[in-house]
Amino acid sequence: MPDMENALYVVATPIGNLGDISLRALETLRGVDLVACEDTRHARHLLDHHSIKVPTLALHQHNENEAAEKLVRLLGEGKAVALVSDAGTPGVSDPGARAVAAVRAAGFRVIPLPGPNAAIAALSAAGLSDPRFLFVGFLPAKVGARRTAIRELGAVDAALVFYEAPHRVVETVGELVELLQSQREIVIARELTKLFEQIERMPLADAPAWLAADANRQRGEFVLVVSGPPPREDMDVETERVLATLLAELPVKQAAKLAAEITGQPKNVLYARALALKARDL
Repeated sequence: MPDMENALYVVATPIGNLGDISLRALETLRGVDLVACEDTRHARHLLDHHSIKVPTLALHQHNENEAAEKLVRLLGEGKAVALVSDAGTPGVSDPGARAVAAVRAAGFRVIPLPGPNAAIAALSAAGLSDPRFLFVGFLPAKVGARRTAIRELGAVDAALVFYEAPHRVVETVGELVELLQSQREIVIARELTKLFEQIERMPLADAPAWLAADANRQRGEFVLVVSGPPPREDMDVETERVLATLLAELPVKQAAKLAAEITGQPKNVLYARALALKARDL
């Protein structure tokens, strides 16, 4: 094959099924001088499966800055380097973004090779009609920060896409049910493209019981897709005036709470409207 261009190739790799790699990705991995990867053992399995004998370099969240410096040096020597993560697209809820930034800052070309992505795969099988989606990725691990993030996301007029790990999925789904509007739906996609792939759509309120019904449903890597919020009922002029007045002087949460006490309107509705008003004024 012709010599590879002196550049960093950001290569999407399978999220489960090894057959999901593109012909262009295989050609690139065979042609580069080095493959930077999240876990060298994991990458070696993929490379060996396709009989690719290229050296590897570990680049993960704990050494990304140092590894990025090595990549820049190699590119400076005229080498071609590929960047992969354990699964899917580097830099999307995976290491890689800092390395790409360092390579770009050093003046070298970055060439993306699109391919498997768990969020897009889940959306494609969800069947939701929302015209927009927001990719959230992983929510904060700490309970307080996670609950705050979910409350704020409740006002976003789009489907929400989350990644979640098996040890936290029950807790996260429970908080989604508690903190988001009950009219929403959820698609639970686990082990995408793997042997035990499962994709189920249901009312959001039914999700905790579905997970609890079978311990196997709590295993694997998850993508959670929550449909967008229901259409907002127009708020009467006086309620909106009260909320806006309080919001001018108080934090969102406190303004919504006081507005609920004054007007008798649901606090979660007022909270969502307060977030929208705040975002509009930014």
